[in-house]
Amino acid sequence: MNKKNRGLVHIYTGNGKGKTTAAIGLAVRATGRNLKVAFIQFIKGVQSGELIFMDKYKAFDIVQISVGDYRSKSHDQLRSEAQDTLSYAENVITGDEYDMVVLDEICVALHENLISVQQVLDLLDKKPQRLELVLTGRNAPQELIEQADLVTEMRMIKHPYDEGIVARPGIEF
Repeated sequence: MNKKNRGLVHIYTGNGKGKTTAAIGLAVRATGRNLKVAFIQFIKGVQSGELIFMDKYKAFDIVQISVGDYRSKSHDQLRSEAQDTLSYAENVITGDEYDMVVLDEICVALHENLISVQQVLDLLDKKPQRLELVLTGRNAPQELIEQADLVTEMRMIKHPYDEGIVARPGIEF
C-alpha cells in the first residue's frame, strides 16, 4: 500500500472542550464519503446527544459497553468495562470491516489505569494499514503521541464551568 492510501493514527487530546466533537465531525465526514465507521466509547455510559442522533439516523456504528454514570462505579468495575471495551475494539479493528475506528476517551481510560499503554501500543501494531484510527481523551501518553501521525491538543483558555454553568444537554453532552 502506498503512503498516500495508508490509514493514519489521529489523537485529539488536551484539557479543552471538543475532542469527542472533533472525532464525531471526522466520522461524519468519512460517512459522507461512504466510509464505514465504528465509534467506540470508553467510560462514557450516559445517553449523550451523539447517541440520540445515532439511534435516530444510524449514519455510523456507535458502541458503549459501559452503562451508567462512571462516577458511581468502583475502580474495579470501571477497569472491567474498559478491558471489555478494549477487547471489543480489538475485534473491530482486526476484523477489517471498517474504514475508520474512533476510540473515544481511550486516553482517559489510560490515565485512570483502567487499561495499559502497552495494550494500546499492541493494538496499534494490529491496525490494518488502510484503517484510519482516532484516539481521544485528556492526558494522551507520550508513547502514543510518538506513534500517532496527527496529534491535536485542545487547550482550555476559558470555560463556562468556571462561572458555575454546568454541562448542558445538546451542547456538552
